[in-house]
Amino acid sequence: MKLKTFRYLGIITLGAVLASCAAGVDDTGLEYAPQMYHSTPYEPLTQITNEDAGTWLDSNDEDGHGEFYNSNPYNQFKMNMREPVANTVRRGQPLPVRLSVDDLEVAAETLESPFATDDPSVVKKGKALYDSYCKHCHGEKGNADGKVAEAYAGVANLNGAAYLEITEGHIFHVITFGKGLMGAHGSQVSPEDRWRIARYVKELQKKN
Repeated sequence: MKLKTFRYLGIITLGAVLASCAAGVDDTGLEYAPQMYHSTPYEPLTQITNEDAGTWLDSNDEDGHGEFYNSNPYNQFKMNMREPVANTVRRGQPLPVRLSVDDLEVAAETLESPFATDDPSVVKKGKALYDSYCKHCHGEKGNADGKVAEAYAGVANLNGAAYLEITEGHIFHVITFGKGLMGAHGSQVSPEDRWRIARYVKELQKKN
């Protein structure tokens, strides 16, 4: 008898709770933890500057404004998206090279690749990049026999004695700023990809 009574009471209690949360025409129901339903978003394309917007939710917001207010008061244009600070570097990315076009010797002596020397994926990606950006001039094996070299004399033979001892930093700098007949490719090839090409060129020289 007692077990049946507890069951009936449980069913009645559950029904009462569900009924109190149900929404109707004149009753929108109850919201538990309204801050979870109506969090304050910092969205780039919406600017609600009225600090009273959403105060009717009465969610005990401690920051002194309504739930719908989402403008950034710390930005002079009230924008939520801001340009990164100058010279900002993304997490996990190598630091930018602070050298000029005249610093080839410094680059050759000081710049070091951010990639491990025993990473085969660097050489693999470097080959693909070399085929896209370099092969038409320097040739498939670096012998200055690409299609462009047939029309324009003076393309560097990467397997020539003068180039066998150049460092990856040297190659990186030349790709970035250009040298002689070669134009600068810094705006076309990312720093990481320049290092990959440099690594592949050194491997290409070893094979030849």
